[in-house]
Amino acid sequence: MRPIWKGSISFGLVNIPVGLFSATRPGREVKFRMLRDKDLSPIHYKRVAETDGQEVPWENIVKGYEHEKGEFVVITDKDFEQVEIKSNQTVDIREFVDLEEIDPMFFDKPYFLAPEKGGAKAYGLLRDALKESGKVGIAKVAIRTREHIAAVKPHGEALVLELMHFPEELADPKTLELPKMEVGKKELEMAQSLVDTMSDKWEPEKYKDEYHEALMELIQKKIAAGGKELPKTKTETAKPTNVVDLVSVLQESLRAAAKGKGKEETAHRTAKAKAKSASTKKHKKAA
Repeated sequence: MRPIWKGSISFGLVNIPVGLFSATRPGREVKFRMLRDKDLSPIHYKRVAETDGQEVPWENIVKGYEHEKGEFVVITDKDFEQVEIKSNQTVDIREFVDLEEIDPMFFDKPYFLAPEKGGAKAYGLLRDALKESGKVGIAKVAIRTREHIAAVKPHGEALVLELMHFPEELADPKTLELPKMEVGKKELEMAQSLVDTMSDKWEPEKYKDEYHEALMELIQKKIAAGGKELPKTKTETAKPTNVVDLVSVLQESLRAAAKGKGKEETAHRTAKAKAKSASTKKHKKAA
């Protein structure tokens, strides 16, 4: 994997040469082409100048900033290189804070940091110090044409740089029209019971992109039908729960959750027993 960015982690007088790598993969987005309806010919878009409508090749396109209406100043790659800030080539750790103090709303996008030549020991030292302390480093870093606030935190044997939002980038929930209603004691107790019944360990592998699978299934059906319109299927939309019926809905939810949990536990025990049986047979054969 090639690094997106090369620089260093700086904290105190310590500088650790590192490379920045993507920690996420592109989502399984289904790509569609825009077509002309009468003959399904693909549509292409052209880059044209506003003044005369002439097509402009990439080599004649520059980047500019509109400082007045219709007035631009051109900013080149060399200009961007001259924007001098300390975080330009450095993950500049300013302080260390407890992870629990940070509202998860601030976290945006994770990257892996890997040590470059000569940085392995200091890299391991910082990683282990963060593990022991339970703290994360709050840093400033510039990636491409933007400066970010970021958290440096351990993730197994790696260090993760998680880009964060600046405070002004987060919307204030006070702008929302939120209801001010008191819930009854019985309703609250039942809701808490439902939360307890549905509580489980976090296992991300259990979750799949069902929409992607359903969409691909529909596409295959349409291909098999020669592109003809498919018969419409009925879809059920969940209705809002009536306040009057809240207790009965909670009771029904509790029964369904308990039933579902029992099935899951039975399936889990069965799978475990099968795995154990297969392992025993394997060992007997080996003996």
